[in-house]
Amino acid sequence: MAGGAATGGSSTSDTYAEARTWLLLPAWVTLGILVLAPVTMMLIYSFLTKEFRGGVIWEFSLSAYDQFFFDRGLFGDDPPRIEWTYIQIFWRSIWQAGAATLLSLVIGFPTAYFIATRAPAQRTFWLFLVTIPYWVNLLIRTVSMKFLLRDQGPLNEALLGIGIISEPLSIVNTNVAVQLGLFYSYLPFMVLPIYAAVERYNFTLSEAAADLYASRWTVLRRILLPSVKPGIIAGCILVFVPSMGSFLAPDLLGGAKNFMIGSLIEEQFKGNAGNWPFGAAASMILLTLVLIILLIFARQQSKAES
Repeated sequence: MAGGAATGGSSTSDTYAEARTWLLLPAWVTLGILVLAPVTMMLIYSFLTKEFRGGVIWEFSLSAYDQFFFDRGLFGDDPPRIEWTYIQIFWRSIWQAGAATLLSLVIGFPTAYFIATRAPAQRTFWLFLVTIPYWVNLLIRTVSMKFLLRDQGPLNEALLGIGIISEPLSIVNTNVAVQLGLFYSYLPFMVLPIYAAVERYNFTLSEAAADLYASRWTVLRRILLPSVKPGIIAGCILVFVPSMGSFLAPDLLGGAKNFMIGSLIEEQFKGNAGNWPFGAAASMILLTLVLIILLIFARQQSKAES
């Protein structure tokens, strides 16, 4: 009987494992087609040779990575020197994305806290106001931001009418415009995770700290922020990662002087003059950099939890 029970338990376990496999199969197929296959294609293309009129020649080459990191002159026969142009574009992308993430956090945290502390019947309304602009296509919203910030746009007209400024502010084609565009594009990605974390927060902890004469700043720094830290980290990742690869905001709001890595990659695959292997190599370098940043975040989170 013991053997029969063991056999029955093993059969149940096998059935459960088989059912779990079949239930997970659609997710694995979707990830394979939409994530793994494109990344694998980009990885392969990054090691191929550029075709003169666009496309690739199926010959193994490291020239795309060499072009990214080294300058060998016009004809390729000079001693290699570090190519700072693309490194500077990467650095510009990092700090632009970082500035947009910081701005989103400064605005998004109070917004999420405000929504989470409203009555349950009101929260849906406030979340609706946060998300409704994002029902419109990103391109349309970015063009609208450019119209808003231009010299004769509503923002300058309002500031001139109030008397705060005496002449229009030239915001378009500046770093400020790019940061505002990234901030506007990805703000809900910061608000929603923090809102979910604050909604689960036990506010009796704050009340207990206040009863023990803790100041509001102490309650915020020592109790609230550590409790909602996972939501803050998730929001920062969700804003920083897409901001790094964004190309609409830099192209439409930043101009040529504010070129970012997303614009560089997009340019390589556009038209017959593009360099597909170089664009693929830049994509893989960007992906590697993002993965390193995510691993650092994950390691810091695991240390904090332990």
